[in-house]
This record gives sequence, C-alpha cells and structure tokens, in this order.
Amino acid sequence: MAAKWLLKSDPETYSYADLERDQRTVWDGVSNNLALKHIRSMRKGDKALVYHTGGEKAVVGLAQIVSDPYPDPKHKDGRLVVMDLAAEKRLARPVSLEEIKKNAAFKDFALVRLPRLSVMPVSEEQWEALLALGK
Repeated sequence: MAAKWLLKSDPETYSYADLERDQRTVWDGVSNNLALKHIRSMRKGDKALVYHTGGEKAVVGLAQIVSDPYPDPKHKDGRLVVMDLAAEKRLARPVSLEEIKKNAAFKDFALVRLPRLSVMPVSEEQWEALLALGK
C-alpha cells in the first residue's frame, strides 16, 4: 500500500493552483532534518495532501509522488533531497487547521503536534478523515 504524506507549501511562493497549472514539479526547498528524513522515505506512487501555510492554513489538494527521492540538483549538499510531485485534484472544500485541531481524530497528527514541520506522514485513518472533511 502506498504511503501517505502531508506537504506544506507557502501559497505565495508555490500554491496548489501553480501545481495544477504545471501538472508536475520538483518539490524542493526543504532543509529540516526530520522533513528530509520523511522525503527520503517517500516512493514513487505514494500519495500526498498539499497544505497551504500563511493566512490560509488549510489542506487544499491531493497529489501523487511521481519519483523516488534524489539529490537536490540545485545544491551540492548530499543531505538535501527532493522528489517530483504531480497534481491529482483539488479538495471540494479546504480543510482548515482550526477544524483539524477541533477534531479528536487528529490529536496525534504531526500537523497538530509539530506545527513547524513541513513534510509529515499521514496515517490511513487520518487520510480518510481528511478526505471526508474535504468533500
């Protein structure tokens, strides 16, 4: 079964609409060690939720990991890895962080516990609950 992830993006820098327009992008710019560890664990075919940070603070769309991780071509630092991401579909309605925090199903979710982490795993239960909220 494919792993599930949540990827944070500043919509002013690169939004889900940009991903929809581009259809595919290199997901880069991650430097946090735990987030990089998560990217190294990703495999082609994994699924991802895209979360907008900033004023929006909401899960907005679905995407697919379309490459295994590889060294960031923009940097000579071998610790920095990237992967390729493709848009799948926008959620019918964004799921806000406020809504997530109020829901007991997400009390152990990294989005709530580690709010600064930019890449995090999502359990199957959390994934299904987020998709249901986004309908």
